[in-house]
Amino acid sequence: MNEAEGRNRRVWNVVSCIPSGRVATYKQVAALAGIEGPTGARQVGYALYALGPGNDVPWHRVVNVKGTISARGRDGAAGEQYDRLAVEGVRFDGFGWIDLGEFEWDYR
Repeated sequence: MNEAEGRNRRVWNVVSCIPSGRVATYKQVAALAGIEGPTGARQVGYALYALGPGNDVPWHRVVNVKGTISARGRDGAAGEQYDRLAVEGVRFDGFGWIDLGEFEWDYR
């Protein structure tokens, strides 16, 4: 397994632990997956993109540090992310922001 594959698996393992109705930020996932440095959040995005469709990893529970959904590389994925989170009870304000104080995953 090369370095990128190992990184991706660590990210997927962390994301798989985020409970329904909660979200984590890319930065938080990077820290928990042991991805250090200023590009950690971006590397989490790459790992989630590498999942492809039809997987069991709850990628939709990862949001940016502002509590909003980041643009996705696949058509319709942002809308799907909103829908999945709403079904789990995550609420958005009128501007599409999630209250991280209420919905951010407390992994401790």
